[in-house]
Amino acid sequence: MMAPTTTSNNMMQHHGHANTIGEDVASGDIDLMCPFENIEGLRRDHFRDAAYEIFFTACRSSPGFGSRTALSYHSPSEGGDGSGTGVGSTSPGSPVKPSGVGMAVTSKVKTALGLKMLKRSRSRRASSYGGNPSSPPSSGGGGTSPKVAFTVPSHGTRARRPMTSAEIMRRQMRVSEQSDSRLRKTLMRTLVGQMGRRAETIILPLELLRHLKPSEFSDSHEYHQWQKRQFRILEAGLLLHPSLPVEKSNTFAKRFREIIRSAETKAIDTGKNSETMRALCNSVVSLAWRTVDGSATDICHWADGFPLNVHIYTALLSSIFDMKDDTMVLDEVDELLELMKKTWVILGVNKSLHNLCFTWVLFEQYIVTGQVELDLLGAAMIMLSTEVANDAKKVDREPFYVKMLANVLISMREWSEKRLVNYHESCNKGGAGMLENNLPLFFAATKILEEDIPGYTSDESEKVDELADDSAGNKVCYFIRSSMRDSFAKMLEEINIDGASFELEEVSQTLIKLAYEAEELAAKEKVTFSPILKKWLPNAAGVAAVALHSCYGTLLKQYLTGATLLTNQTVLVLQKAGKLEKILIQMVVEDSDECEDGGKAIVREMVPYEVDSIIMNLLRKWIQERLKKGKEIIMRAKETETWNPKSKTEPYAQSAVDLMRHAKGTVETFFEIPMAISDDLVGDLADGFEHLFKEYVTFVTSCGSKQSYIPTLPPLTRCNQDSRISRLWKFAVCSVGEDEQNRHIADEGNHPRLSTSRGTQRLYIRLNTLHYFLLQLHSLDKTLSISSKIVPSSRSRHNKNRQIGSYSYFDHTRSAIQAAVQHVSEVASYRLIFFDSHSVFYGSLYVRDVENTRIRPALKALKQNLTLLCAILTDKAQPLALKEVMKASFESYLMVLLAGGSKRIFSRADHQIIEEDFESLKRLFCTCGEGLIVEDVVDTEAETVEGVIALMGQSTEQLVEDFSIVACEASGMGIVGSGQKLPMPPTTGRWNRSDPNTILRVVCHRNDKAANQFLKKTFHLAKRRPY
Repeated sequence: MMAPTTTSNNMMQHHGHANTIGEDVASGDIDLMCPFENIEGLRRDHFRDAAYEIFFTACRSSPGFGSRTALSYHSPSEGGDGSGTGVGSTSPGSPVKPSGVGMAVTSKVKTALGLKMLKRSRSRRASSYGGNPSSPPSSGGGGTSPKVAFTVPSHGTRARRPMTSAEIMRRQMRVSEQSDSRLRKTLMRTLVGQMGRRAETIILPLELLRHLKPSEFSDSHEYHQWQKRQFRILEAGLLLHPSLPVEKSNTFAKRFREIIRSAETKAIDTGKNSETMRALCNSVVSLAWRTVDGSATDICHWADGFPLNVHIYTALLSSIFDMKDDTMVLDEVDELLELMKKTWVILGVNKSLHNLCFTWVLFEQYIVTGQVELDLLGAAMIMLSTEVANDAKKVDREPFYVKMLANVLISMREWSEKRLVNYHESCNKGGAGMLENNLPLFFAATKILEEDIPGYTSDESEKVDELADDSAGNKVCYFIRSSMRDSFAKMLEEINIDGASFELEEVSQTLIKLAYEAEELAAKEKVTFSPILKKWLPNAAGVAAVALHSCYGTLLKQYLTGATLLTNQTVLVLQKAGKLEKILIQMVVEDSDECEDGGKAIVREMVPYEVDSIIMNLLRKWIQERLKKGKEIIMRAKETETWNPKSKTEPYAQSAVDLMRHAKGTVETFFEIPMAISDDLVGDLADGFEHLFKEYVTFVTSCGSKQSYIPTLPPLTRCNQDSRISRLWKFAVCSVGEDEQNRHIADEGNHPRLSTSRGTQRLYIRLNTLHYFLLQLHSLDKTLSISSKIVPSSRSRHNKNRQIGSYSYFDHTRSAIQAAVQHVSEVASYRLIFFDSHSVFYGSLYVRDVENTRIRPALKALKQNLTLLCAILTDKAQPLALKEVMKASFESYLMVLLAGGSKRIFSRADHQIIEEDFESLKRLFCTCGEGLIVEDVVDTEAETVEGVIALMGQSTEQLVEDFSIVACEASGMGIVGSGQKLPMPPTTGRWNRSDPNTILRVVCHRNDKAANQFLKKTFHLAKRRPY
């Protein structure tokens, strides 16, 4: 059986000797093989450019291509209703064939092939004439110059008129104006004095090489690439795939090969005096004008060898598809195909070859456009079953045509078969019409291959062991069985079932779902596909039912083989399987009326479903599956959880809800099993979930640490005692800026902005999540503990504690949650104070001037932040969180006083202000909420800060004396003797009034002469930089 179709947006890949659709065709199906041999060095765009050049040359004398008889055009300014004298006056159904293209209303070709008309307005293919070199002259002119040149109307008017054939083809074949202009120049130069010369006597690539110079290209690289393309076309037509074989001894061929090799590295000189150019002309002309018997001929042969001619001609035919909607054929296809006939003599194309190429192009376009337009497939089928089938019967077929016909039919047949063996998937893209068109296509191609291709034999019977013969009915039977198996396999894949190990990995609920989907598949088969397939196989629905019954039965047997314990789910599986079996049998019975034996043979293929017992093992495996699902929820949470609240009424993470819902659902389902549940099984389930819960709590706790938000302590310095004159000067310079700053701070105090960041709010959601988890854990624990279905086990570790009513399954998880709540509360509080409130607290409090930078703005911002905290956090989470915010605030206040950097200096006189500000800060927490923090707790936490504030009220001499005593005691020196220096106390960060480092920092921030001299003499501390 052939592999099912795959789809991709990538370009076609090469397989063996046959190339695929083409490098520059973005195809939706990578397995369509091009039946024409690949020509190395030439891409599809090369063939397209060559096709346009040949087409234009062959049609140059036709109206609209720049000849003497260039058509007049209809200008909207002369009557938009089509009443003018030009092409626009052609009425629908007129026997006069329109010359201007774009005015055709009906198409005989599209009607015969069942293709829809575009039904677009005439202005769709209208062109503004003016500067386009391919534009015809104005309607007022009588004709064109004898040269291939065009009259440009005045710039004052830009009328619109239907596009000419030349313009449509240039646009359809993506030819630039520059390339088109170069081609016209070449023809003009070539045909000077011989305007009546026939196209089949012109070796076009040679003329292009002769007449176009590097100066007519944008750069030398573009010219070289263009020249190499012309050489490759000539090489393919004269050396690699000539219509007449070239003898190895042919000197012209040898010389031509040498010239081609030399042109690979750099462009050759094509000037009139170039020896290489003369040799090239002699070689090409001699090779192109050869005949079989050496007699004279009036046609040169340079592009009529297979497969070059087919590649060029199919590229030309591909221009009939609308650029705006490449699933549609242009309404002007009749005239375009008529014009393309003019290239037949150059390309060696006849009617039979045209029919075959046209069939392939329609079929190919259906594939590369994503198989969305069934009309294209239907058109290809019509061409295949009529024109191509009739041509295949002809006795005068050329050998290369027979070879090409076989390759095209084999490619179409193989592509069609790959879809038919999995028509369910194929029809999901193209609808049932795909099947209705594909089956005749397959059988038509097969019939022609078997009847009209000598030596062809079908290998169907070798590939398909289901077939006893090669009849259409047996082939359809094979398609049905194959597609049903593939569709069932796809259903398994979508719900992640591996049929080989199903009994080890899946649970019964999946089988129930699969049975529902199998019913839907059977119903779809009966209603949608069987009526179509009955034309070839009378009992098509019965065959499909048997195939589906076998697929589901195999899976059910695997499931039941390992089952040792009957559960509610197993009962549902068996009930659903029985219902499915009845539906499938009914399909067979209803479809057996037309069978000779009444359907008995096909019914015997349906092996009845059987059910065995399920052992305890399966229940344990079910537990593992549920735990695995919980693990997946946690892993998904780690990847996607954003810590946004589930809703306003449920301010916790969705992942916690998902995990708890899964756990509760598992426990409920666990106790719904109609059997006694042993204590050991309950313990295994609880232990597994406790492991998951602890992992989730760890995940919630992974939010960093509070230390990451505490600012780095600045180096110790001494206050700078400037002279009086310097201080007065600095005051004069800075007073304006300070006034502005104070006004800004005052404004912030009057209009404080909310400063709780999103990150901090997400930490609040983590806290809510932990408390939600703790609450749900109690409920889950209660469900596990009080169930009457639990049978105590004498060896169970849970039995004794349960009897006395003191046992909990999740004690370890509770302890982990309590620790997590403490940690997250600390991190959230320190982030709120040191990060979110930095600008109004640590960043601005007492900066430069204590009196004018007091704590009022910080208190207002903090009050708003605490209001938001209480609005987000649940009642259970608020007390601890507020306490941690208070502690963080006190810590920040201490850092302002002791580690505020060079911008903060204090005098002994500031003590009263600082003491008042801290009392205000304490009062804020005492009054926050309704007794969330009792006053005794606030006082206890404030003792350290109050001790430091008390130090700030002492004289410098007293501070120095106290520091000397505690520093010596801390270092173990005792009393400092003469010649000894006081040791620098280490910074521990544990501030208190007895800590030498704390006292030293108070001295460092003291702005008086005594402190300055002590620090300079004792520790040689540097002066602070001026701020």
